[in-house]
Amino acid sequence: MADDKKQPIVIKKIVKGGGHHGGAWKVAYADFVTAMMAFFLLLWLLGISDEAMRGGISEMFKNPSPLIGPGGSSTSMIKLGGTREIPHGEGEKLTKQSEKDPQDETISEEQAEKEKEKIVLDQLLTKLKETIEKSEMLKDFKDQMLLEVMPEGLRIQIIDKKNRPMFSSGSEKLKPYTRVILHELAKTIAKNTKNKISITGHTDVSAFGKGIIEYETVDGEVLRKQYSNWELSGDRANAARRELIKGGMPGKQIGRVVGLSSTVLFDKKNPGSPINRRISIIVMTKSTVDSIIQNEGKIAPKHGVAVTPAVKH
Repeated sequence: MADDKKQPIVIKKIVKGGGHHGGAWKVAYADFVTAMMAFFLLLWLLGISDEAMRGGISEMFKNPSPLIGPGGSSTSMIKLGGTREIPHGEGEKLTKQSEKDPQDETISEEQAEKEKEKIVLDQLLTKLKETIEKSEMLKDFKDQMLLEVMPEGLRIQIIDKKNRPMFSSGSEKLKPYTRVILHELAKTIAKNTKNKISITGHTDVSAFGKGIIEYETVDGEVLRKQYSNWELSGDRANAARRELIKGGMPGKQIGRVVGLSSTVLFDKKNPGSPINRRISIIVMTKSTVDSIIQNEGKIAPKHGVAVTPAVKH
């Protein structure tokens, strides 16, 4: 009976969870995923940054600036498209320099040149107005001179009046007072030697007589040739050119002389009005001269390749 009372005691222990290998692998996997994300983020950042920005990042790690709260230094090393700043120190300077577009600088220089040129033309306009007001010889003709600054340059238009034309009827022969006007204008315009001059002759729509002109040669022979408002407007423009040179304008300052007949009317509602007969003088801007050279100064060889000749300004 005593043996029956001494039975062995069995203790059962229950272990909960843990699986076959525990949870340590999850921590290692999380570290691996984090490392891979950091690695791919680094590759992405290197891909979108330029050499200057990478130099700034490198400088940041070599000489890190103290991080300050709101209103102070930025805590960002690179610009991610938000409002944070680019790298501090020398790296920031390099990045700002790399952001400068050479084309933007060229455009800025061109704009500055145009502004400077406009100031010069405005000053010339003021001088011409003063000359016209003070000159005893010009005061009676000031209502026949129209002055304005436009994109192409400073335009001076000398127009006909009903009882005071600039030229003899149907001729390029200048009236005495027209010579005076051109001489006085030449003295002032010639001071702006950097600006080329364009001279254009205009007529009204009235046909030129029978369209034929007679002229005498050196040998005394009388010849006849076709003549129209095209020839007349061109001849008048050239007559004005010669008179401007006599008035003191350097011949090399003349950049273009053309006759446009009645194709550009001043008073379109009254094509036969005397005001349509005029001489237009433009003190051209550099860009206008460049445009003329580019568009009208090209030589087209047989093979169709356009060549622009060198033109001295």
